[in-house]
Amino acid sequence: MTTITQPRPATGKNAPPAHGATLFNRLCAVCLTLFALMWLVPFFWAIATSLRSDASITQKPTSPFAGGWSLHAYSYAWNTYPIGTWYLNSLVISVLAVIFTVAFCSMAGFALAFLRYRGRTAVLALVAAGLMLPSEALVLPQFIEYRSLHLLGTFWALVLPSIAAPISVFVFRSFFAGIPVALIEAARIDGAGWWRIYARVCMPLCRPALSTVAILTFITTWNSFLWPLLVLSQTKSQTVPVGLASLLSNTNIQYAEVMASSVLGFLPLIAVFLVFQRQIVQGVTTTGIK
Repeated sequence: MTTITQPRPATGKNAPPAHGATLFNRLCAVCLTLFALMWLVPFFWAIATSLRSDASITQKPTSPFAGGWSLHAYSYAWNTYPIGTWYLNSLVISVLAVIFTVAFCSMAGFALAFLRYRGRTAVLALVAAGLMLPSEALVLPQFIEYRSLHLLGTFWALVLPSIAAPISVFVFRSFFAGIPVALIEAARIDGAGWWRIYARVCMPLCRPALSTVAILTFITTWNSFLWPLLVLSQTKSQTVPVGLASLLSNTNIQYAEVMASSVLGFLPLIAVFLVFQRQIVQGVTTTGIK
């Protein structure tokens, strides 16, 4: 005869904190909703304003549905301003920045994770110091440097500064540090050099980190404003943010056309994020950045 013992319900100190967990989840949901509204309300306002006419915006600026909606501002902005050229310039600069940033920062992260050499700690400290240095502090030295190299007005003046990305180096270093040392030692025993280990062993394993660095570099380069404003002087060579800012220099601002141009400017970024959002989350969680 067997006796079946029923588990006792958890009471007192052994009871799971169901009430506390529920309260925490509700608090997180409220905070997430508030942050979502902070981003979605301006986004909706920009779209609604771009679909209205300038007369209705002037008469009733706080009513997004007054005067009806139409796509006239989009067609006017696309046909009047060189938005297509700005798109192409931003795309070329962002793609080049992604390629060079992934290549150089991954090699730097690999060296900091596996190679042992004199001055390694000092190099790591310099990379960490780059995280605390604001980019605005480097504007004047970089401008003097690229002027002496005769690179002002070219795309390379925008691509080269984006390669030195300390956060990308730390992303790759954190991911490489999580690779088992036994795997690296086995490759060394088989006669593989450091370059072959980097290209054949480590890089295929760090696809989440690679996609994260690539996407964030693309978004940061696309949204860059101050440095392209100082470097690119011709209208045909300007990027999307600089070109959109030039539309506000006139005394008579056409709000619908400006908002339509702004919507056309940030639509590619929204598309990139919606397509690759899983890779961004997976890369950030996998690299183990604390």
